[in-house]
Amino acid sequence: MTAELVRGQNHPLPQARLEIRVSAGKPIVAGATLGDENGKVQGVEWVAHPGSPTLPGLEVSKQAAADHRLAFDLDALTEAVHRVSVLLALPSGVGGPVQFGSVAAPFVAVTGLDGSEIASYTITGLDAEAAVVALELYRRQGAWKVRAVGQGYAGGLAELLADQGLVQAPQLAHDINEAVVQGLARSVAAPPPRTADGDRSRHAATSALGSDQGGPTPQGATGHVSPQAGYPEGPAQTDPSATTQPSMPGAGGPVNYSHPGRQAAAPPSPPPTVPPAQPGQPAQPVAGDATGWSMEERLYNQVWGMFEDLARTMAAYRSAVDFADSRMEQELDKVLSDPRSRIGGQADTARETARAKHSQLVDQARAALDRDLAQLSAESEVVEPALPPAFARWDSPVWQGYRAPMEIPMALRLGDLQLPESSGLNIPMLVRLPLERGLWIDSGRAGSLDGSLADSDELRRLAMDTAVTHAARLLAVYPAGEYTVHVIDPAGSGASALAPLVQTGVLHAPPAVGAAGVNDVLARLTQRVDLVQMAIRAGAADSLPPDLDTAEQLLIVNDFPHGFDDRAVTQLRYLADEGPAVGVHLMMVADREDAAAYGPLLDPLWRSLLRLTPVPDDHLADPWVGHAWTYEPSLVPPGSQVLQHVLTQVAAARRAWKR
Repeated sequence: MTAELVRGQNHPLPQARLEIRVSAGKPIVAGATLGDENGKVQGVEWVAHPGSPTLPGLEVSKQAAADHRLAFDLDALTEAVHRVSVLLALPSGVGGPVQFGSVAAPFVAVTGLDGSEIASYTITGLDAEAAVVALELYRRQGAWKVRAVGQGYAGGLAELLADQGLVQAPQLAHDINEAVVQGLARSVAAPPPRTADGDRSRHAATSALGSDQGGPTPQGATGHVSPQAGYPEGPAQTDPSATTQPSMPGAGGPVNYSHPGRQAAAPPSPPPTVPPAQPGQPAQPVAGDATGWSMEERLYNQVWGMFEDLARTMAAYRSAVDFADSRMEQELDKVLSDPRSRIGGQADTARETARAKHSQLVDQARAALDRDLAQLSAESEVVEPALPPAFARWDSPVWQGYRAPMEIPMALRLGDLQLPESSGLNIPMLVRLPLERGLWIDSGRAGSLDGSLADSDELRRLAMDTAVTHAARLLAVYPAGEYTVHVIDPAGSGASALAPLVQTGVLHAPPAVGAAGVNDVLARLTQRVDLVQMAIRAGAADSLPPDLDTAEQLLIVNDFPHGFDDRAVTQLRYLADEGPAVGVHLMMVADREDAAAYGPLLDPLWRSLLRLTPVPDDHLADPWVGHAWTYEPSLVPPGSQVLQHVLTQVAAARRAWKR
């Protein structure tokens, strides 16, 4: 029976291997500190946090998230550790809440590895606190107990860590926040919350380990893949991305960069019915079997559900393999620690038994993974052909009949994502529109995951080709006249890649070259941001100059920082920070090392952009368990004329719109 704790109450822990689940509704940092018999933290090596997530006996999340699952093996802690404090903190400098009083009361639960809940605690009464000690696990007469603490600190992590006796508290708090910021910069944005009754009719993947084969699991690895994993139960919540873009009061305003189709409530009708499965067989996948107001929204939710399911089932598999490895090592160490059993038939038998158990566990986990991968692959084969142009690959037949749309889609495909163990299963990487952060096409990597190497000139060419492909898709999915593209190419090195945009006439003006061209484009876009911001704040969008282009703007910057002086760099940072909220977006094609002369000055710029690569690379992380996903850009097939066809249609629609 679950014990619902109140502040100060304790409860015995019946087992050493535990999971602590945290739900906060908003991205928070979760960590743990180890304390001696006096509760003092001896050093930074006694703190588990996103920058150093693993300590002997425990593992925490690598990044900020709305939901966390922390793994503990209390028997693996050293004898010097008498207390483990579970801490929660709000990340600073990321635009989120700065005090717990402005978010829902965090909920923490201590569970067994089979998901059975041992104790729970809702941390109420918080106000100006930015960090809180949620729970405390402590030794008492050889046994472990959990105590609900709920002690908050207005000074944030620095004050919390200092109160536990850590001398390096300010520096460690700074390092933790830096790790969180970097984690957010490389994380794929989570999909919006979904309804509690389930929005996908599919078989949930089952546990890779039985309930009697538990072991410490990575954060997020619950042993099964749930369609609702990572989301609190309850009514549908408002989509946070729907409120990040300012909108003018009233309908019909000339400036509104929030997506009109982002609804906060559940749809009025259920999704398509999944055909009944044969006895003993999983249900047949159907394109659009998620909730949504339209088929586009249902497909979007379904794609993100596939992404989440793959992340969860892979976490369960990797956790199972890690446990099998750990148990085999422990059994072999036990054999080798006894001099009487190191040699001879008894030792050989023990080794063979340990290896056989390891193989059995790994095979069991792999069988569960293969089953889930087969189901996801079958779903992908059904979903991929049904995707609309904004979500489809460039080799999809849907592009052959392309016509300029009348409405802005809710999302855009930037490429594909896959994990090493799921070779052949690609999940579309979709980002919401309007873009909420700029894009950085990295031209500085020297190789790719497939082993092919490219010199710097080849990578720069590939990066520019990738940028043009993304820009073409953005132009194609917006209605005529609602998207404007500018290009800064100071040295003219991107002329070849830019040819499709230039020749079809879809650019606002020819690519700007030289320092004068750079300054002119940046000055005009900076002025536009200022004017629209003032109009929004004053509620006077109708007073904008009649010649102001209120369409969304995309600025492609090639070979940064070539041609940029200090003033131009400042303007670019301003556009990156303030532009997305008023419809001005950046797409930079650059090598970060080329800007090394600026030192840390440009670090906030790079962090504000979503880094993409022109070759396959494993730099992106999911927002649940932090897997390193392989990103593959969405490119036009060699020899295909689809890009020319689509841009020609875009240009024709723009000419008709101007008439």
